[in-house]
Amino acid sequence: MDELNHRLPPDPGAGPLLVVLSGPSGVGKDAVLAHLRESGFPLHYITTVTTRPRREGERDGVDYRFLSLEEYRRLQETGGLLESANVYGNWYGVPRQPVVDALVRGEDVILKIDVQGAATIRRLVPEAVFIFLVAPSEEELAERLRARLTESAEELALRLRTAAEEMKHLPEFDYRVENRRGALDRAVEAIRAIITAEKCRVHPRRIRLP
Repeated sequence: MDELNHRLPPDPGAGPLLVVLSGPSGVGKDAVLAHLRESGFPLHYITTVTTRPRREGERDGVDYRFLSLEEYRRLQETGGLLESANVYGNWYGVPRQPVVDALVRGEDVILKIDVQGAATIRRLVPEAVFIFLVAPSEEELAERLRARLTESAEELALRLRTAAEEMKHLPEFDYRVENRRGALDRAVEAIRAIITAEKCRVHPRRIRLP
């Protein structure tokens, strides 16, 4: 019996949720999560760890926890990551202990991970809630990526090809939320509504971590 299952008391009602927010690069996952947090909706936000260099304006421990490759490998080798994936040449992972601690406290947890990582979480925790964030069109997604000015032409082309492949995984998710330009509030409200509805299920989800 794992740590989470041992520490959670029997509860006939709805327990805490594990929510996975995923979608192609550039679709606006960070902006949606920041706005969701600002809205005051009661969620525990897990900060992803990464070996990617920090971009201008990003804050360590807020946007990501930026680790050296050696630090990341130590965390991985000691079982400290719930999920780990190499994305565009950099490692990203979900730290396990903050997820366990929040769920034990009865808090709903939200993770922001790429489509590859979401597939791993789905295998490990099939009762999690999986939300796929999309842009209104491929053209708008391409415009958003270009506007970031963080990728070369070759890197941009790779991200767009990858996004097209990732869209094929949409049927594997529970919900689809569209993030339109200038309508961030609408995307956030959709996610709030999804979580609220999930808390009202007749047969609640039961989160069990491996």
